Amino acid sequence: MSAPTASTVDASSERLPVAALLALAMTGFICIVTETMPAGLLPQISEGLGVSASLAGQTVTAYALGSVLAAIPLTIATRGWRRRNVLLLTIVGFLVFNTITALSLDYWLTLAARFFSGVAAGLAWSLLAGYARRMVQPHQQGRAMTIAMVGTPIALSLGVPLGTWLGGAVGWRSAFGAMSVLTLALIVWVLAKVPNYPGQAGHERLALHKVLTTPGVRPVLITVMAWMLAHNILYTYVAPFAAQAGLLDRIDVLLLVFGLAALVGIGVTGRLVERHLRQTVLICLATFFLVSLSFIWLADVPAGVYAGVAVWGLTFGGAATLLQTALADAAGDGADVALSMNVVAWNSVIAGGGVLGGVLLERWGVHIFPWALTVLLAVGFCIAWSAKKHGFRPGSRTHPASH
Repeated sequence: MSAPTASTVDASSERLPVAALLALAMTGFICIVTETMPAGLLPQISEGLGVSASLAGQTVTAYALGSVLAAIPLTIATRGWRRRNVLLLTIVGFLVFNTITALSLDYWLTLAARFFSGVAAGLAWSLLAGYARRMVQPHQQGRAMTIAMVGTPIALSLGVPLGTWLGGAVGWRSAFGAMSVLTLALIVWVLAKVPNYPGQAGHERLALHKVLTTPGVRPVLITVMAWMLAHNILYTYVAPFAAQAGLLDRIDVLLLVFGLAALVGIGVTGRLVERHLRQTVLICLATFFLVSLSFIWLADVPAGVYAGVAVWGLTFGGAATLLQTALADAAGDGADVALSMNVVAWNSVIAGGGVLGGVLLERWGVHIFPWALTVLLAVGFCIAWSAKKHGFRPGSRTHPASH
């Protein structure tokens, strides 16, 4: 997406449109909670639909599959639409398909609803970052994205446990019904506060291969995949990992520590992203590498695990902001398409983390995890380090001369 102009940003204003940006953050919150809530409600869903726990678990898989398959084609198809119309389309999708999930008595109908919820999420994620950037002046884009992305760590730290608790207290169907009510409120919020920008004109739209071959785009995407694959291996299998230190019955506390640290991380990122994006990415990758290295010796020490998880959360909190800002900067007018590629990459490594982590766990045991993480993070660090000219450039991101 091209830089904001006088028609979209009041050049005399330095105030961030916080209410509009928080509406985008709430959209991200709904995406994450809708995706992950079944993981904490599998026994109830299994019983309610009369299927095995493994089949109930495919409701998460169907959602991820919908995001992966739909993100790029839907983003390309809707590039010419007015932006708020596209945003509302995704939110209405959540309303419709979460409501179907709440009311469905048939497993296959539920699975279809979950797939199309994922479709809505794939389009939403490819839209949010570019939308946030368009609301503000170039030198405010990093901070705007920090606010727009805050829904992710909040959902991971508070939304999922809350949804699990709600499902246990009043039933899993009511939990999905509550998401529909929240979505209705969000529709009103978007209509009231979020500006409605025009889509891209035909001559501004870059072809998919042009975006992918834009200098800097591929290094950022590879960094995304290496960093997030390492993260998802550990996050998916945090229970067997924590069991080494006797913390199996404290997983909820451990994940809360991670989530709260991630919130701090996104706050720190908001202060650094405009002037120190490259350094912050490299520091986060190097720090996560050192934490993973420490787990080789400290995985059976409770205090070491708690401290490592806290630092890991701190490095993860701002990752979405940092990586999407770098990707959008590199892609320029192709930002929306590049961000849809990011959705595919991100969801692919969520699935890949589960598969690869499962293979490692079965073949070598949980002790191999720190070694695997250090390899992946070293690859991510080297790619980010080498992308100095394009992708992760030094200096202020709004002053080309400093690059």
